[in-house]
Amino acid sequence: MKILVYGAGAIGGYLGAILTASGEDVTLVARGAQYDALSSLGIQLEGPRSGRPEPIKVRVCKPGEEKGPYDVIFVTLKSQQIAEAAAHIRSLTGKDGVFVFPQNGIPWWYFQGIESRYKGTQLKTVDPDGVLSRTFEPRMIIGGTALKPADMVAPGHIKLPDAETDALVIGEIDNSVSERVQQITAMTTRAGWNGRVSDDVRKVKWTKLTGNAVWNSLGAITQSTGREIAEFPGTRPLAVALMREVIAVATAVGTKLDADPEAIVSGVAKRVSLPTSTLQDVRAGRPLEMDAIVNVVLELGALTGVATPSLHVVASCVNLLNQRITADGVAIRPVKRQ
Repeated sequence: MKILVYGAGAIGGYLGAILTASGEDVTLVARGAQYDALSSLGIQLEGPRSGRPEPIKVRVCKPGEEKGPYDVIFVTLKSQQIAEAAAHIRSLTGKDGVFVFPQNGIPWWYFQGIESRYKGTQLKTVDPDGVLSRTFEPRMIIGGTALKPADMVAPGHIKLPDAETDALVIGEIDNSVSERVQQITAMTTRAGWNGRVSDDVRKVKWTKLTGNAVWNSLGAITQSTGREIAEFPGTRPLAVALMREVIAVATAVGTKLDADPEAIVSGVAKRVSLPTSTLQDVRAGRPLEMDAIVNVVLELGALTGVATPSLHVVASCVNLLNQRITADGVAIRPVKRQ
């Protein structure tokens, strides 16, 4: 297969590097300092299991320099970045090509491919102008979730605190188990990242979102890791309340989660203390992925009549923070005391 990884951030860079090292025909798309580092030095993976002693030399190009068509395109941009590049990305594959979307949160295609009382509903939060729905045919979409903590500590240098739960979970949006998803998961497993096929990819996404909506939003506001939020007496009950609201919304749109918020928060309090991807974005001054992991839950709550009072308050704060970052060029970084 001819493979393109569109977006060589922490997850895309890791995926492109290990697929390259395993012998697959892979091209990564990057820009700026990341392109410079990848084209000259390659990708350095640091981690207890995923680490490699030497940088992995990869094939990399800038947007517009791709040489398609590609059989599989992993779109590893943040969710809010896809629409702007959608037409270009769509042009890079033929009629039999597939797109794998492993973004956090609830996607624009959520009510496509399955029977639902909300079938045909356009989620304005994640696809306000309908660009994504018009650009990507449902038959070409493979949904997924990337379970892999990763931190881009410098251009071309990815730190990977390996966990037993690491996996790339993908599935057809009609919940069928197809040969193509089996081939893709077998390929990533051979490369070193456990691939799993799901026959309910929406449940997989909600399961991760139950945590993302809590730790990413609170982490951005408080400049704290999930562990610090779970340990602090003032934020622990808030984390539980947020999680319960997310679970209630998931249930209302047809996904029953086997989740115990108290147990989940207690578990996070025992984990390694790591910044979420959203906190990393705050510190780098990058736009935050709030629409897909927080604001869309509010939209679905309004659609289904589920109250989300705690999430509304948190969303208001983190959306204002996002506005400061995007409009005013603000970045919030730790300062060492003298």
